Amino acid sequence: MNIKPILALIFTACMVITTPTEAQRLKDIANVQGVRSNQLIGYGLVVGLPGTGEKTQYTEQTFKTMLKNFGINLPDSVRPKVKNVAVVAVHADMPAFIKPGQTIDVTVSSIGEAKSLRGGTLIQTFMKGVDGNVYAIAQGSLVVSGFSADGLDGSSVIQNTPTVGRIPSGAIVERSVLSPFASGDHLTFNLRRADFSTAKRTADAINDLLGPGMARALDASSIQVSAPRDASQRVSFLATLENVEVEPADESAKVIVNSRTGTIVVGQNVQLLPAAVTHGGLTVTIAEATQVSQPNALAGGETVVTTNTTIDVQQDDRRMFMFNPGTTLDELVRAVNLVGAAPSDVLAILEALKVAGALHGELIII
Repeated sequence: MNIKPILALIFTACMVITTPTEAQRLKDIANVQGVRSNQLIGYGLVVGLPGTGEKTQYTEQTFKTMLKNFGINLPDSVRPKVKNVAVVAVHADMPAFIKPGQTIDVTVSSIGEAKSLRGGTLIQTFMKGVDGNVYAIAQGSLVVSGFSADGLDGSSVIQNTPTVGRIPSGAIVERSVLSPFASGDHLTFNLRRADFSTAKRTADAINDLLGPGMARALDASSIQVSAPRDASQRVSFLATLENVEVEPADESAKVIVNSRTGTIVVGQNVQLLPAAVTHGGLTVTIAEATQVSQPNALAGGETVVTTNTTIDVQQDDRRMFMFNPGTTLDELVRAVNLVGAAPSDVLAILEALKVAGALHGELIII
């Protein structure tokens, strides 16, 4: 077997073969319904920038509003110099069960024409949830990994993203989010990958531990479990359940192709029906070169422009290979490697096999 085509295909396309499933903990394959983070967002000002801010109408308006809150009223005709100020969007994720007084990290992003947020400080910014209520207040100095520099001749250098920064523990939580975790007579686990077989196996594993009828699969992704009402008992109950081991069901037969990067992921259950494939390459190169024919000084002729066309045709010698009934993934990869197909050629072969009805699996192109 010639190893060069195999190495070429390995470097140009990533053929990933999944391994047989193994038992996993329930906490690794499912989430508890209602136990989730919440997104917060705010609008504020970053001050103290070394001349890298912006001077826009909404920046000036926001700056005037801030001064007005401190009792300083500027006439409408006055336009403050705000080159050291930038308007920003502040966002964060508030984890489940976090309590008032605890802190969370925030991300600050410029929404105007500011060149850099390096060296700036976010002033007090209210962060609201989807219901419009304020859940945290952010403030602090930014940590910016990127930087930018401009030259007098108009040249500039930018590394990473200087208009986005973070404030570790930059927001103090002022209000907690009510969670349905401690209410009702049941807990519901939502599988991260919906599958009827996995849902049934999860319910069976919980019933084997707690007893018959304690858990039941509601659909392909939800398993409902009877739980104690007392909050402290429910915590211990969930701590036991989340360590129950479940063997997830095998994924359905799929071939996933990323046409942009040339990545090909083939599931282990993909098989082929009897088929014969031939792969050939035909390359036609047409090159045109312009030439100028100049007569002698005393010849009395005219200058003529001619075009010289060169056509080069190359055809690679490829072999035909045939798939027997029930061809496995390993045999498919070996056959494609022997032909020396590039990722684009592999995609064409897979599409042709799918159209011919010889590919036993779903072909997904992203």
